[in-house]
Amino acid sequence: MLTQEARRVAVFDINGTLYRKSSKEEFFKYLCFKNGYKLLDIYHLITYKLLGKAHLINQTKFKENFFNYLDDIPPETVEHYASEYWSIEYPQYFNQELLQRVKKLKDEGVEVLCISGGLDVYIRPLFRFLEVDEFYCTVTRYQDGTYLIDGKACKGDVKLERLKSHFAEEPYHIVEAYSDDPEPLLEEAENAYIVTPQGKIRPFES
Repeated sequence: MLTQEARRVAVFDINGTLYRKSSKEEFFKYLCFKNGYKLLDIYHLITYKLLGKAHLINQTKFKENFFNYLDDIPPETVEHYASEYWSIEYPQYFNQELLQRVKKLKDEGVEVLCISGGLDVYIRPLFRFLEVDEFYCTVTRYQDGTYLIDGKACKGDVKLERLKSHFAEEPYHIVEAYSDDPEPLLEEAENAYIVTPQGKIRPFES
């Protein structure tokens, strides 16, 4: 009986990895530039960032509250701003070595996926510029003027769940994985790498 050959996969994080910055903060700055700074919003962001770092709220609640600055901005408007934002950022502020690696892997027949904790409403437009086989991020819905997260934020073990869901019952093998954090996804890869704040790529050691 023939066994099904495992699909070869490479997985890349976005923020701090392929993208040298954090879109969470940078996209906020861009919206402020477009719409004028709101001092209350800045204090709001700082408060929730501190709570998130101190692990006083879970990642899903953190993201819902951190991104309250998007309140009352409809998805089509956010996506329009996000398209403008990424057209400025890509490829200048991306890790050029990793962009070349993405191209080489695709040329070798490896499926390239991006899995990010960022909200889909502003991450999705990036993939009009960055060509990969598939991408996953935190799923949102716009309800009563605010963005709520469907399910859980795409962080930690949730990234692995999304990956397994993508392939359903098909066997797959993660040949390479890249992130700026020592997350569970790296533990599953044959070759795993940490990207430093300086953009250097180092082998991950669990």
